[in-house]
Amino acid sequence: MPPLERKSDRIVIAGASSLLGAELKSLLEESRFAGWDIRFVDEELAAGTLTEAAGEPVVIQPVEEDTFRGARFAFFAGSEEFAKRCAGPAHSAGATIIDFSHMAFSDPDAAPWFPAIEVLTGRQISKDLKTYAILSAPGTAIASIGLALRKHGLSRLVAVVNQSVSEGGRAGIEEMEGQASRLLTFQSIGHGVFGVQTAFNTVSRYGSGSKVDLQQEGKRIQSEVASVFAEGEVVSVQAVHVPVFYGSTFSLCADLQEETSADEVMAACSSAGVVVAVEDAAGPGNVTVAGEPNIYFAKPTEDVGRRGTWWFWGAADNLRMPAASAIKLAEKLS
Repeated sequence: MPPLERKSDRIVIAGASSLLGAELKSLLEESRFAGWDIRFVDEELAAGTLTEAAGEPVVIQPVEEDTFRGARFAFFAGSEEFAKRCAGPAHSAGATIIDFSHMAFSDPDAAPWFPAIEVLTGRQISKDLKTYAILSAPGTAIASIGLALRKHGLSRLVAVVNQSVSEGGRAGIEEMEGQASRLLTFQSIGHGVFGVQTAFNTVSRYGSGSKVDLQQEGKRIQSEVASVFAEGEVVSVQAVHVPVFYGSTFSLCADLQEETSADEVMAACSSAGVVVAVEDAAGPGNVTVAGEPNIYFAKPTEDVGRRGTWWFWGAADNLRMPAASAIKLAEKLS
């Protein structure tokens, strides 16, 4: 691939019809990439969907032979299976892949990324890699806090992640919205996406016919965290469904050295790049962080029955936060 094509001002969003794809489009138009040639592609079922870019109507296209030709960046915002199909053509075209689909976490040559990773690990991420894997909002929160707490003798980190239905895409949002409406009018509900009642309900497992595997989602987040931790460091993750449309909230429990002080824990939060709410403030919650690119935490509290055990409560916009992280990476690379 000639150097001029490799460095062209072109971006491809593969999975453009997804909620994350729409978030990426919006943030790219507000970034230094606003004047770039941005192409929108997706799977056959989504191709032909009308969207908008720079105030003009745009039709999402299917992936074709020359889709990635001349692209500087390829953002993979769709399913993992779709990303795998796009990876070969994107690499052949010389594009740098920035992956949200989780495909890249199985690639030994890919680098995990979130904004504070270099500071917290003490390692520089090469700018010459072909693929970068973006951690999800909860994955970023767990990894950031865990890495920051290493200096205080972190021996175990346990996380419970509260997943919103937006992780199931627009269909998941529409299903819970419809369920809530029908339940309030005493009608029978449908559950074609999750296989279970998601409105007004909290569960740790979706139904057998679900298109989303909640336990697998927990394993995916755990593998994200494992990608930045050393072998043998213990991090446990469980994902549960909560009846909200957007956002991620998470509760973390960390076992540290008994002599670790509150000031030291707060300093660790600061080094992790999270925003700690003032002590008397409400939240944070999935509503208060909507539209925010950062991760927010309440003031950490020590367990009342066990010295050295600390509790952390946090929240992040599950779409805006990883999308903003990816754009920071693209800016760094360009």
